[in-house]
Amino acid sequence: GADLMCVAAIAWEASPHWKLVVAANRDEYHDRPAAPLARWADGPGIIAGRDLSAGGTWLGLSEAGRLTLVTNFRVEGYPRPGRPSRGGLVTDLLAGADPLRLPLAEFNPCNVFHADTSGARFLTNHPAAATMPLAPGIHGVSNGAIDAPWLKTRRLSAALTRWVGEQSVSAAEADFTPLFAALLDPAPTVTERTAEGPEPRFSAIFVADPNYGTRCSTVIAIDHTGRGRAIERSFMPDGRPNGEVDLAFRWPLAGAVRG
Repeated sequence: GADLMCVAAIAWEASPHWKLVVAANRDEYHDRPAAPLARWADGPGIIAGRDLSAGGTWLGLSEAGRLTLVTNFRVEGYPRPGRPSRGGLVTDLLAGADPLRLPLAEFNPCNVFHADTSGARFLTNHPAAATMPLAPGIHGVSNGAIDAPWLKTRRLSAALTRWVGEQSVSAAEADFTPLFAALLDPAPTVTERTAEGPEPRFSAIFVADPNYGTRCSTVIAIDHTGRGRAIERSFMPDGRPNGEVDLAFRWPLAGAVRG
């Protein structure tokens, strides 16, 4: 895949009301073809956008009770050609692949968030393959180490923390405006490139660039009854909005349903 930059904030079991909320931006070359968020005809129960170059996706869910996202891990000397597309990892996981048996070392450096009815975990393959179970709470991931304190990640995580605390309605009734506003924030968070962080032009949550920038903002929210919403807003190379998809879905819950 291309050198995909992204930022995502994840609320996993972070409130009595919400089981899982994801707010994410996909940054990519504007000329790389992609299909918007949709129910896949060839992937039963899968709801995701699609990279039309390699066929995989960057973020998606399955109505069987799975949600997966991938971000590229920015490492000098990568991505190397000839390695499988990281988007294929997401598709495999959504289709039911065992997250603990993935050939992660074959892929260019990446971070994966994966949740299913048994729990949530982060996987990475840099500097070595590792899997971490995820504690309940708010987590951020961008293009460095998982939960690395990049300012853009912290800023988006703070907005998600506020939202989760304020919204105690069903997924059908929730107001997602504050999350999409946070995802639209064009303010750079760094002035110079550091070893830990992005270079300044990629340091904003919303990267406005006619060649390579934010292609879409996605919010997925699942309440504790298993009802969910997946909303994606797309953007043109000049940063103007270019369509919205809003889908309702149901997620199976493993244990007893809470409030």
